[in-house]
Amino acid sequence: MIRNGEISKSEAKRILQKYWWVLPLTVIGGTALALGVTLVLPKRFTSQTIVLVDQPTVSPDLVKPVITEQTNQRLASMQEQILSRSRLQPIIEKFGLYPSERGTLHMEELVAKLRSAIEVSPLEPMQGSPNRQFPGFHVNVSFDDPQTAQRICSEVTTMFLQESAKYTETQGTLTTEFLDQQLEESKRKLDEQDGKLAEFKNKYMGSLPDNEPANLGLLTTLNSQLDAHTQAVSRAQQDKAVNESLLASQLANLKAVKNGDTPTESLEQQLSALQDQLGVLLSRYTPDHPDVIKAKTQIEQLKKRMSDAPKESAPGSGRTPATEPVAVQQLRARLRQDDLSIADLTKRQAQIQGQIAVLQGKIQASPAVEQQYKELTRNYQTAQEGYNELLKHRDQAAMGRALNRQQQGELLRVLDPPSLPTTPSFPKMPVFGGGGAAVGLAAGLGILYLIAALDTSMHTERDVETCLQLPVLALVPNVAPAGRAHQHPSKGSG
Repeated sequence: MIRNGEISKSEAKRILQKYWWVLPLTVIGGTALALGVTLVLPKRFTSQTIVLVDQPTVSPDLVKPVITEQTNQRLASMQEQILSRSRLQPIIEKFGLYPSERGTLHMEELVAKLRSAIEVSPLEPMQGSPNRQFPGFHVNVSFDDPQTAQRICSEVTTMFLQESAKYTETQGTLTTEFLDQQLEESKRKLDEQDGKLAEFKNKYMGSLPDNEPANLGLLTTLNSQLDAHTQAVSRAQQDKAVNESLLASQLANLKAVKNGDTPTESLEQQLSALQDQLGVLLSRYTPDHPDVIKAKTQIEQLKKRMSDAPKESAPGSGRTPATEPVAVQQLRARLRQDDLSIADLTKRQAQIQGQIAVLQGKIQASPAVEQQYKELTRNYQTAQEGYNELLKHRDQAAMGRALNRQQQGELLRVLDPPSLPTTPSFPKMPVFGGGGAAVGLAAGLGILYLIAALDTSMHTERDVETCLQLPVLALVPNVAPAGRAHQHPSKGSG
């Protein structure tokens, strides 16, 4: 008897002893029913295959891969594309799937049905493996015919391999073409900066920062040359003045001789003047100086003239020479030479002054030119670095593309061909049989509990006290008949 919805151990034991056959009956019935259902339900067969992701054989440190997207993300994207209507509808039409349902179901529903029959699940990396990269994935296809399931699984696997190869080739091509375009644009900018820099160098040739030390050295040299030419002009002018004085003296003497007068200035006076000039030159220069040597030469020539003077014309002879004396002609030639030297030196002096002015202008303009030159150089270096970087990336992309074409990059490889299932994956008889037995056992326990709940008979002292609300004074033993002597006596109430 159940009190307050609870059953005691003794009551449960009594019910099990009396109705023990209920449990085997329900378990057997549930199992039989479940096995019978497996015979009625439509069977489905599952074809399986494993696709591995082979990592590149060449180290990424040597050749960087063209594809930077994670493999699992890329395969998820490929899965969405492969399981789309545009890819599954040709499979339905190719293998003639769902012939009995084409007249009642729309193509979208057939595609959804086929999509639910295809399962793509990733492989888990091995425990403790340092490489946590995506190792591969399973492809499972469930269908009511094992051969059709195998063909669909093979078709889907082939689509994965083709899509992966196409994706890799497309990414390599797009990357290379993009880098080629950027490289061409970068080269155009580099050529433009190079042209600007060359034009600037031609425009400010000699005023560039690199030319400043040479300009300063050249300016020093020109200043030295200018000083030397200035001194040379001064010496030439002094020589001209001396020669003019000597010529004037010679002409005065010649005139006096023609007029029969006594010369106002003798050769001795000219000699004395030249000697005085030599003394001044020696006080300034060394004996090897050209002006000193020239003065000595003039003195020697004058002394020679003095020694030859009686031969040329005897004093008081009264004859007038037909031509100018040789000394006068020599002096006139020297004056002409002095004029030419002075003109040449003055011209060269003006040229040097012009060169100095140009150099000074370049040196003064050097800071502004240097600022512009630095800006152009910086822009050129930036363009060149960008071009070199793009060229490096383009070469790496080309190598990565060639690596993929040679099957040395990341590659999908089928480990085992799609299997041909021999036993259905649904319904599975052991699973259904175990489930039926569990349901039968639960149903049997429910029946026993219901029997115990509906039983109102009293079997124990506590049942009597609970039902009658009276205390038990005595117990009368249950005397069994002679044929049941070995059975346990039952208790009665008093």
